[in-house]
Amino acid sequence: MSEPEDLSGFSMLELFRMEAESQTQALTDGLLALERGNEANNRGSAIEPMMRAAHSIKGAAAIVGLDVIVQLAHGMEDAFIAAQHGKLRLTPNRVDVLLAGVDLIVQCSHLKESDVPAWLAASQGAITGTMNAIAGIAFLPEPLEPAPAPAMSSMPPAAPGPEAALPEAALPEAPFPEAALRDVPPPDAAMAPARPAHAKAAPLGDRLLSLASESRIGAHQMRPLIDTMQRFKRSQSELLTALDDLRDAIAQNGDAALQEKAALVLQRSQPLKQTTLAQIADMENYERRLLNVSQQLVDEVLAIRMRPFRDGVQHFPRMVRDLARALGKDVRLEIRGEDTLVDRDILARIENPLNHMLRNAVDHGLEMPYERAAAGKDVCGTIVMEARHRGGMLNIDIVDDGRGVDPERIRAAVVARRMATGAMADAMSIPELMEFLFLPAFSLKEDITEISGRGVGLDIVQDTIRQQNGTVRIESRPGLGFHTFITLPLTQSIVRALVVDVRGEAYAIPIVKVERVAQVPQSAIHTLENKQFFDLDGEHLGLVSSAQVLELGDMEHHELLPVIVIGSGARRYGLVVDVIRGEQSLAVQSIEPVFGKLRDISAAALLNDGKPVLLLDVPDLLLSIEKLLAEGGLHQLARADPATQRRMKRILVVDDSLTVREMERKLLAGRGFEVDIAVDGMDGWNVVRSGDYDLVITDVDMPRMDGIELVNLIKKDIHLHKLPVMIVSYKDRPEDRARGLAAGADYYLTKGSFHDETLLDAVRDLIGDPHR
Repeated sequence: MSEPEDLSGFSMLELFRMEAESQTQALTDGLLALERGNEANNRGSAIEPMMRAAHSIKGAAAIVGLDVIVQLAHGMEDAFIAAQHGKLRLTPNRVDVLLAGVDLIVQCSHLKESDVPAWLAASQGAITGTMNAIAGIAFLPEPLEPAPAPAMSSMPPAAPGPEAALPEAALPEAPFPEAALRDVPPPDAAMAPARPAHAKAAPLGDRLLSLASESRIGAHQMRPLIDTMQRFKRSQSELLTALDDLRDAIAQNGDAALQEKAALVLQRSQPLKQTTLAQIADMENYERRLLNVSQQLVDEVLAIRMRPFRDGVQHFPRMVRDLARALGKDVRLEIRGEDTLVDRDILARIENPLNHMLRNAVDHGLEMPYERAAAGKDVCGTIVMEARHRGGMLNIDIVDDGRGVDPERIRAAVVARRMATGAMADAMSIPELMEFLFLPAFSLKEDITEISGRGVGLDIVQDTIRQQNGTVRIESRPGLGFHTFITLPLTQSIVRALVVDVRGEAYAIPIVKVERVAQVPQSAIHTLENKQFFDLDGEHLGLVSSAQVLELGDMEHHELLPVIVIGSGARRYGLVVDVIRGEQSLAVQSIEPVFGKLRDISAAALLNDGKPVLLLDVPDLLLSIEKLLAEGGLHQLARADPATQRRMKRILVVDDSLTVREMERKLLAGRGFEVDIAVDGMDGWNVVRSGDYDLVITDVDMPRMDGIELVNLIKKDIHLHKLPVMIVSYKDRPEDRARGLAAGADYYLTKGSFHDETLLDAVRDLIGDPHR
C-alpha cells in the first residue's frame, strides 16, 4: 500500500482547490456523457458520480466559507436528484446551464484568498443568473412525451442557429437567462494551474534528473581509465618482448651471470601481466554494474516526470462540445490512450497545437447536420484523438469523419495566389499540396470568423511541434475525413543526439532532426555558381561548412567529408563537420536566460565524459544556411591539389560470418579506411602475410583456424609481431578474453555490447585516423 500524500503544508483554500479540480472534472465528464446518452442513462448509475461530486464540492466549500459555491453545488445536486427520479431530462440547453455552474466553481477555486471578494462583486450578475437558471430547471414538472422530430431536410435552413444540430432544442423548456450565461468565460479561458504538490515536485524532479545524469556521466568516465589501462597493457607487453630480446642477446654473449639476472627479471615480470589483465577485467565489470545502476536511476527519475495523456487533454471534450453548439453542429470527441505517459513539459507545450487541430476539425472539417444527413452520414460528427508509444516516440493521431480537404482546391489556391505556375501546380503530388496548408496566412476558408479563416493555425501547430523536436503530417480523404499525424520524443529531458566536432568544439544534433549521415569524397563535390553540391540518391544537395555557419572560421580539409543531412524537401542541405563522434543520450539543460536566445543553439548538455556540449537548433541552422547561400561567399570545401592526397590505412577483417564481415567492412570503409576481408583464420593468415596492413580485426570461433591461433601466429612472426590485432567476439567468455589477451591481442571487444562507434573508437585508439 502506498504512503498517503502529506497535505499538512497546504492551506484549507489550497485543499479546496485540489478537491474542486478533480470533482469539477468529474461533473464535466459526466454531463458530456449524459448529453450523448439516452433517457435510461439519465435515470441510471451515470447520475450517481455527479451527485457525489456536487455533494463533495458543497461540503468542501462550506468548510472554507464560500457560500456562493455551496449554493451553486446544492442547486446542481437538486438537479441531478430530479434527473435520477425521471423528473428532469438533461437536454443540451439544460446541460449548458449546469456547465455554466461548473465554470463558476472552477473560476472561484482558482482564486487567491485575497481576490475572492473582488471576484464575487464583479461576477454577481453571472452568479445570480446561473443560480436562478439552475433553480429553474431543478423543479420543472415531468415533461410531456415529445412530439416526433421533424424529418431532417437535405436542404440547408435559411439561417441555421446554434440549435440546428440539436433536435431536442425544439422541445418546450423553461426560459434561461442567456445573458448571464454569456458572462461566464469558457472553461479553457483560464485553465487550471498545476496542483501545489505538482509544482513543488517539478523542481525536485529536475534536480533529481540532474543528479542522476551526473551519476551516469561518472559511470561513463570509467571508460577512459579502462582505455588507459589497455594502453598500459600494450606498453607492458612491448616491454616484456624487449626483455625477451635482451635475454636472447645475453644468451648469445654467453655471460652466465647476466643470463641468470635476465631470467630473474623475466620471472618477476610475468605476474605483472596477469595482474594487469585481472585489474582490467575487474574495472570492466565495475563499469558495467555502475552503468546499469546509473541508467536505472535515470529511468526512474524520468518516470517521475511522466504524466498520463489525459492530464493535458481532459478539457478538450467540453471545448469541442461548446464550439460545435456555437456553430450549430453536433460533434463528439473521443479520446483514446488516456493512460499513455508523456513528459510533463511536452504535455504542457502541445496543448495549444492540439487545441488548434481540434478547432480546425470542428470549424473546417465537420459538416452541418443537414449536410451530413444528405451525404448519408450520422448527423453527429466524430473526432478521435489517440495517443500511443511507438518506436520509442509519442504518436498522436487526430482523425475526423468530416468533409476532408480537396487537393484540387489547394492546387487552385496555389495558382490563384501566384505561389506556383499552373504547370508547376499540376506536377505537384498530393503530399506536396498538403504542405501548403502549413504556410502562414494560407487558408481555404472564404469567410473570416472569430474561430478561423485568417490562415492562422496549422503554421503555429507545425512550428510548435518542430520546437519539441517532433514532426507533423496531414492526410485527407475528400468527403470522408482528415487525419493528422504528430510524432514527438517521449521526453525532452533526455535527447538522443549525434555528437560532432567542429573546429575542435563538440556540438550535438537531435537524432530526430538528422535525415542521414554520409561520407563525401573530395572527387564527388561539384561547383555551380559558387555553390557546392554532391549527389545523394540522384538528388543534388547543397554542401555548407558548419564552421562557417557557426562563425568558427575555415574548416580543415579532409579526403572524405563527414556530412550531416538536415532539413526536408527543398530546404535540405548537407552540413559538413570535422568529425562524427556518434550517438549519445544527453540530459538537456536549458541555457541561462541572461544569455537570451543564442543563434543556432537550442540548449546545452553534458557528454558522457562530463564535458559540456551545445545542442544545435536545426530550424535556426536552416535559416542561417539560407542566409549564407543568398549572400554568397561560401567557403570552398574541396581540396585544390589532389596530388597532396595521402594513402588510406588498410585493415584486414577476418570473420566466417558474411553479415558481420560486410557490416564491419562497410562501417570502416565509410570512415575512409581501405578494407580487405578473409573468411576464416587460415585465410586470414595467408592474406595478412601477403599484404601491408595497419590493423587486423578477427573473430574467435572460426573453422580451420580460430582467432586465438591467428593472433598467436601474428605475434610470433618476426615481420608481423608489431601489427595491432583486435578481437571482436559475440561470446563474452572470460577464458576467451584471457586467451586472446595472453596471446598478445591489443584489444578485445564483445559483440554483445558492440555498436558502430564502439568499434570505430577502438580502431581510432589503435591506429589513429584513416590516412597515413
